[in-house]
Amino acid sequence: MSHEREQVRRAWRDGLGVAIATSAYGISFGALAVASGLDVWQTCVLSLLMFTGGSQFAFVGVIGAGGLAAAPAAIASAGLLGARNVAYGLRMSPVIGAGFWRRAAAAHFTIDESTAVSLAQTAPRARLTGFWVTGIGIYIGWNLSTLAGALLGDVLGDPRAYGLDAAAAAAFLALLWPRLRRTQAIAVGIAAAVVATVLTPSLMPGIPVLLAAVVAVVVGWTNWLGDRESAPEEPDDVPEREGLP
Repeated sequence: MSHEREQVRRAWRDGLGVAIATSAYGISFGALAVASGLDVWQTCVLSLLMFTGGSQFAFVGVIGAGGLAAAPAAIASAGLLGARNVAYGLRMSPVIGAGFWRRAAAAHFTIDESTAVSLAQTAPRARLTGFWVTGIGIYIGWNLSTLAGALLGDVLGDPRAYGLDAAAAAAFLALLWPRLRRTQAIAVGIAAAVVATVLTPSLMPGIPVLLAAVVAVVVGWTNWLGDRESAPEEPDDVPEREGLP
């Protein structure tokens, strides 16, 4: 029991740490959105309802370049980037558990960071704690920092000068790094990064991310560079199948 409590405490620490780092990036979004032509209230509503950083930046980036005439392209770019959350939802379904309202609430908080923090834990309770702490923490912090960035955008200047554009990526890398212990995981990370880097300058925002994800799917399906001698361990969040042969 004490070991389980320690894992839950670790999930709290991981979730809050990622939430603080990622929320700081919201200042950058708020400032950029206002600079792209959105009002303060439009910027805040976008964070409240869309709540996925990559899609939000893609949206305001296209709007900033093409104005309202570029709205269809902005929506398409944001939608493509947000499509990855569908895959996250499928993976997080057994962690969240049953119940319509619980799943409906979890859908809004299923993002890169909440999924990563949750799956970095080993115990079922710690995974659930990591998901909710990270998702809700980022939601509150992101919206507050979005408002601050929108109000102080002219004063702050270019948010990238403060390194805020790297805060979320650094937090995500900190979660990913301890998991890069096997050849297969390292190969997937490198291959996905190369695919995304090469394709980003020439394709619509969102498509390189999805194609990079295909790399992980293909490697997982073929078990390339994986251990073929032993079956993979059953995840902690999957219940035991009693009474089956």
